[in-house]
Amino acid sequence: MISQRDSVYIRAAWGFIIVFAIVRLIYSGFFLLTPDEANYWQWGRHLAWGYYDQAPMTGWIIRLSTFIIGQTETGVRLPSVLAMTAVSAYMLLIALKWIGPKAAFNTAILANSILAFNVGGLLATPDSLQAVAWAGASYHVACAYEKGTWFHWLMAGVWFGFGMLSKYTMVIFLPGVLVFGLLSQNHRNRLTSVRPWTGVILGTLMFFPVIYWNAVNNWNSLRHVAYIGGANKALSIHLKYFLNYVASQAALLSPLVFLLVLGAWVLVFSKRHRRSEWIYLYLTLTSLPMVAGFALLSLHTRVYGNWSGAGYFTATILVAALFGGNSQKVLKKTKPSIGQKIWPWAVGSSFAITVFILIQAVWPIFPIPTKWDRTVNEISGWRELGKKAGEVLKTMPNPEKTFLFGLRYQTASELAFYTPNQPRTVSINRWKRPNVYDYWWKDKDIIGWDAVGVTSDIDSHKTILNQVFDRVTGPIKVPVFRTGPFFRVESSEKPVKIFYLYRAYGFKGGLAWVPPTGSDIRAN
Repeated sequence: MISQRDSVYIRAAWGFIIVFAIVRLIYSGFFLLTPDEANYWQWGRHLAWGYYDQAPMTGWIIRLSTFIIGQTETGVRLPSVLAMTAVSAYMLLIALKWIGPKAAFNTAILANSILAFNVGGLLATPDSLQAVAWAGASYHVACAYEKGTWFHWLMAGVWFGFGMLSKYTMVIFLPGVLVFGLLSQNHRNRLTSVRPWTGVILGTLMFFPVIYWNAVNNWNSLRHVAYIGGANKALSIHLKYFLNYVASQAALLSPLVFLLVLGAWVLVFSKRHRRSEWIYLYLTLTSLPMVAGFALLSLHTRVYGNWSGAGYFTATILVAALFGGNSQKVLKKTKPSIGQKIWPWAVGSSFAITVFILIQAVWPIFPIPTKWDRTVNEISGWRELGKKAGEVLKTMPNPEKTFLFGLRYQTASELAFYTPNQPRTVSINRWKRPNVYDYWWKDKDIIGWDAVGVTSDIDSHKTILNQVFDRVTGPIKVPVFRTGPFFRVESSEKPVKIFYLYRAYGFKGGLAWVPPTGSDIRAN
């Protein structure tokens, strides 16, 4: 029977999750789409079984969301808000079922304090969808190892398939739960049943559309993943990217929380917790492989900080259990450990960092130099650019035979979202890299058309645009200024960035990316 005190912890944990979900939903409409979000929104307008950059679920679900509530920032971000709410719910269920109400409460607090989790619960990216798949699969696999029921093995398979349709790195989930089964004497026999393997087959079948898309498109998505994973580079080992990776993890989690995660893994492997509780090893093996795997990759090539994000959800439960209140019941000691002493400072500093960044992103109250303020560089000016592009488009001789373009897929996507009537746009990839626009537009579709385009260079008409158009006129400047309580927009103020709008006439062809060398793995 649940005590009154435990009941308070449970209600408070659920209340915390619900309140943060509401706050994120409201906040999601207060700032412009980031370039990547606009790109994923474009995926939803061009439905396919696969996309060049990543698995397709993000585009599919944004299409559904915007169909229901409209083509707005909130419409694009609603799936991420809901996904992260479901992640928090699954984390709470894991902590509550196998550890206790106080750990569930601590898990809810810690999870909603972490910057990476809050950003994932706001921005429309594959990470949030992979996150709910990872959390859901973690819960159902744990239930399946404990009970062995068809339901939980199949639900785990469904979530695994959903995760694979969201982000390819979901595949890392499988080795971790398999190793746990092999190491745990009490659960090893579950792997002799057909049930877990049926779940794996179910998830793989869900992923089949992506395999099919790659097969008919020269495995281009696989080539892209291999490229960003360093397959095009000669094998080398160095610390340059590794140190960047470690720093990024500390920044996304907050330094103290990151230290607690590392400490939790050490405690589990040093067996300084009560060994009868198998859940701690399970939480470690559903978190450490993801983070450690990308740490190893960073010894060879650049790794982005968010790539390992899904691994931290079960690690957060582990931290809350080992270092949160009442964790003496878990550890083999009566006096508070260093981690337990750090716990309140870790949670407090994590909340402080998250609140600071979320406020600064929408209401820049601190005069941070623009070169250090990533939010102002990524999300400012797109509405003004779209409005101006729409005005220039109307001045063209034949607007019906005039297309809007950017030289990067991010710019083209922002133009598509913020230009009045949200027209289709083109990305001229010739000088950058291949991307999804290569599948949406071919030269033959727009040969001879005029265009209005955006670059970040005042001389683009002289250096590159003249290669693909008969004639290009000089640019129209669209300066972007940072505004906020301590910033005034004045003609003398230096803009954060300047967009250059060009009128171009007579497209000659040349949309497709041109490989720098024939040995580039992305080349067909």
